[in-house]
Amino acid sequence: MRSIGIVTDSHSSISQQKAAELGISVLPMPFVIDGTEYYEDVTLSREEFYQKLRGGASVSTSQPSVEEVRAIWDEKLAECDEVVYIPISSGLSGSCGTALLLAQKEPYAGRVFVVDNGRVATPQYRTVLDAIELAREGCTGSQIKQRLEAARADMTIYVAVDTLEFLKKGGRISSASAVLGTVLNIKPILQFDVGILHMFQKCRGMKAARKAMIEALRKDFGTKFRRQYEAGDVHLLAATSAGQEETDSWVEEIRKAFPGMDVMCEPLSLGVSCHIGPGGLGIGCSCRP
Repeated sequence: MRSIGIVTDSHSSISQQKAAELGISVLPMPFVIDGTEYYEDVTLSREEFYQKLRGGASVSTSQPSVEEVRAIWDEKLAECDEVVYIPISSGLSGSCGTALLLAQKEPYAGRVFVVDNGRVATPQYRTVLDAIELAREGCTGSQIKQRLEAARADMTIYVAVDTLEFLKKGGRISSASAVLGTVLNIKPILQFDVGILHMFQKCRGMKAARKAMIEALRKDFGTKFRRQYEAGDVHLLAATSAGQEETDSWVEEIRKAFPGMDVMCEPLSLGVSCHIGPGGLGIGCSCRP
């Protein structure tokens, strides 16, 4: 049986420490903050990131260089026959397209399989766990890629935004809308579905937003994901850029809404957090491939 190495990027919210525990590799994503380049979870901790974000620093995401991608693939291929690479959705970053082209060239052709199944943050993390399970079941790199991409549409996540400041900075809302929304305590809900991020709903207050997200997912379980939900093939996900107390409260609310289901809760990746800011809460699901 051919050995399979799993590689992802830090948009998956998987830390370097957790990657070592899972036996996978994580490519750290670069950020430019006030003109200085940092690498997530290597030269930039989550605490430092939010400190700079709250302090008004200019924060932008960047793509890893081809050399950095090559280096992590080469390292994994030195110990494995094949590599499955699971980057951020191609709908959110050009880094996936670059990896797809690179994987067609020697010495990677037929040995590195790039998965583009439209994931980021907790759903991307869940995809990595799915890939590990499929590899243990004896699937080849090509088969894992096919299985994961075939389940591309079997995922959704809703994220409530606590502050409008970062949506304004990213150009998703106007300055006037941000001012009015702040006065009216508007909390937008974004939906990440099949590789893209779009506005789903606006609520008055985070309490209403939390309730709306739970009801949206409950509706999805009865319609879009009904077959998988009834078969027990749905993973319940949560995500957060909020503090621990609010995160714990959110997870408990989800558990009460969906009794008997395990909740996988992870921090939102810094690549997502720089666009929505601190205080964000998310809920979603990912079906078994």
